Amino acid sequence: MKRIIDLCKRVPLLPITIISALPIALLWNFRPWGHSLGSLDPSLGQYFIVALVAYTVVDTIIGMVDDLRHGHVGVDILAVIAILSTIAVGEYWAAWTVVLMVWSGEAIEEYAQSKAESNLTALIKAAPQTAHIATLPGVVAAAGKTQRSEEGFHKTSDVSSAAAGDSASGSVVSSAASGGSEPDTSAPGNADSAKTTENPADSAASNDNMHFRTIPVEEVKLDDVLTVLPGETVPVDGVLMSGQATLDLSNINGEPVPREVFAGARVMSGAVNGSTAFTMRATQLSRDSQYQRILELVSSAQNSRATVVKTADILAVPFTVISLVIACVAWGVSGVPTRFAQVLVLATPCPLLIAAPVAYMAGTGRLAKAGILIKAQEILENLGRVSHIFFDKTGTLTVKQPQVVRVDLLPDAGAGIPMRVTESGTVAAGAENTEAAAGTGTGAGNEAAAAAGTETAHARIDKDHILMLAGVVETYSVHILAKGIAKAGAAALDRLHDRFDKGNRNCAQPATDPGHRRGDYPVVKDIHEDAGKGISGKVNGLNVSVGRFAYVTQPQVDAGLQPQSATPLDFFPDSRFGGLAPDEMATYVAINGRLAARIVMKDIPRPNAKESLQRLRELGVEHLTMVTGDKEPSARIIADEVGITDVHSELLPEDKVNTVRSAAQDKVAAQPWWDRIIQKLVGESTTRPVSMMVGDGVNDAPVLAAADIGMAMTDGTTTAASESAQVVIMNDDIACVPKAIAIARRTKRVMLQAVVAGLSLAIIGMVCAAFNLIPAVVGAFLQEAIDVVSILWALTALLDRE
Repeated sequence: MKRIIDLCKRVPLLPITIISALPIALLWNFRPWGHSLGSLDPSLGQYFIVALVAYTVVDTIIGMVDDLRHGHVGVDILAVIAILSTIAVGEYWAAWTVVLMVWSGEAIEEYAQSKAESNLTALIKAAPQTAHIATLPGVVAAAGKTQRSEEGFHKTSDVSSAAAGDSASGSVVSSAASGGSEPDTSAPGNADSAKTTENPADSAASNDNMHFRTIPVEEVKLDDVLTVLPGETVPVDGVLMSGQATLDLSNINGEPVPREVFAGARVMSGAVNGSTAFTMRATQLSRDSQYQRILELVSSAQNSRATVVKTADILAVPFTVISLVIACVAWGVSGVPTRFAQVLVLATPCPLLIAAPVAYMAGTGRLAKAGILIKAQEILENLGRVSHIFFDKTGTLTVKQPQVVRVDLLPDAGAGIPMRVTESGTVAAGAENTEAAAGTGTGAGNEAAAAAGTETAHARIDKDHILMLAGVVETYSVHILAKGIAKAGAAALDRLHDRFDKGNRNCAQPATDPGHRRGDYPVVKDIHEDAGKGISGKVNGLNVSVGRFAYVTQPQVDAGLQPQSATPLDFFPDSRFGGLAPDEMATYVAINGRLAARIVMKDIPRPNAKESLQRLRELGVEHLTMVTGDKEPSARIIADEVGITDVHSELLPEDKVNTVRSAAQDKVAAQPWWDRIIQKLVGESTTRPVSMMVGDGVNDAPVLAAADIGMAMTDGTTTAASESAQVVIMNDDIACVPKAIAIARRTKRVMLQAVVAGLSLAIIGMVCAAFNLIPAVVGAFLQEAIDVVSILWALTALLDRE
């Protein structure tokens, strides 16, 4: 009911016309002035119809002029002529019916447009309008600039620089490698650090006495400290100051599961907060924030018109001429003026003028619901004609960061971890013992064991232990490989937890050390990173170094701990572990100064990359090309795995641009005569081959702009790639590439079906009316039914038929 009331408010003449039927019927034969006003002799009720006709004609003509001023063809002249002709021949009820048709048609168009734009409108309505500025004492704009790891986890210890001697900071943190726990303030040396990182706004956000003032989101300034209440939308882009927050990112990238983020992580405008309030520091103004950029894309798409819609506008002109010719011939042949009115009340260009744009707006909304935004409806039409797609390799066909594929252990991988063998069995050395052995991994630890009257042995360590230790340390690194190792470390820690829960206590460290039980994490301190070389730190008392071979083996070389039979080849990684494949890369791990393992990583295809490319071939897109800056062997390996045969490797950004442009020129075919006419009328060819480039990185921006269609794959964050592209995938899913093409093709197919069906029914109806088979009143209602059918059919573009 509310929707009907809103619709009546937008089209007030519709309820007025319907209600007027009652007084018109009651006053149909009422003529208080007698019979002296001419041959037509309208009654008072018929004058009501004349008044409605006059207002409708004037309003329609004003609308036609406005359409012409905005470059749209105004062909509502058919409705004007139909109304006036019915009045002229004395068909007053037919005139009332045509007026009803005009206003109900406008109401149907309003409904169809709102329905087609529903997915886009939902995005706009979710836009944040206000923000809460924290006003707690001590909370100022500059506060909250916390250190954070690449994963966005809060650091409670100082990360030392490469300068020597920084490793004795003594601060301790809880590792976030397995999801980012809160700092373990109970650990030694951590209390002061925990105090310094506590934010006054956090406590304010967690109780009922919140202190903030609410302002319009446009007034938020850079570095303002904001409070986001439960269930509210993040107003601007910023950095999380609270310990953690749970955010619903479905409005941004369609991600169905809420994401948990931690202090120092980026939070994007448009994300919806969970059940706990948090504080953040603004890093972008409202106009520059992520959600505002999404709204700009939506607005651009809503206000644009596809080439085929422009063509439909132009085709409405000859349809008008045909309708007038049929009406004039019917009048001339029959000699009955009423035939002219009977034909024109059935002459409806609505399938062209309404159904076509409604279908494309529905398709745009369907794409938005699937997490795909376009900058103009013309792109939607061109998407359906894509014949050649170029893919970047890294981050597009493959996952964003190199992933761990295996761990190569040395036979003496646990040599750096001394064990105490007692009468009751073998027990791993605790932190207090490994601290003594940290310098060399032997000597001090063994002497301590000997002093205690025990034997020493080397700890058994497996691949999961290596990954866990390396992942914990790499959580704090900014190196390109760090995320992949941190992710593998988190998975390894989960597996170790599972083993411990099942009673498997065969661990290189005592069960009393932090990190063994689920929900507990290793204690980390003294993080020290040498840019470009590696990173080291203490994990539960073990000195762990991760990085280049020379970096992690330097303490071992300095201490002269290479095997006595070592040759110069033993100082090279391949001699210790074997060679790497062309597409592999490695980082090395040392524990307590001894080389323990090699972690091998490589670019791996996205799990659904091969399936998505096969789906493209099923859609008829046979030309698939990889363009990459990588070397030929590694590019070929990925291409073979995903099913691409055309590979262009070792390309600079400008080389990619030239490759895409040359491919487009090679496919230029002779243009049909009818397409040349359409191009002159609307400025765009409908038969030219269309190429598309799919990429994700900053270096892809030039080639995305050079292709006919640039498609950027993002996770909802703004990059140079998405700014240069015409299509933006917001959920970082390569399956959206064939989905976008399928939706575009179905949208055009539905549009053509709606237009052809509507126009065919209208022409058949006009011919029948010309032979006096359809009265004027019946024809007007029939015309309205044709409009409804064609528009409702156009709305089926919203449906997911895949």
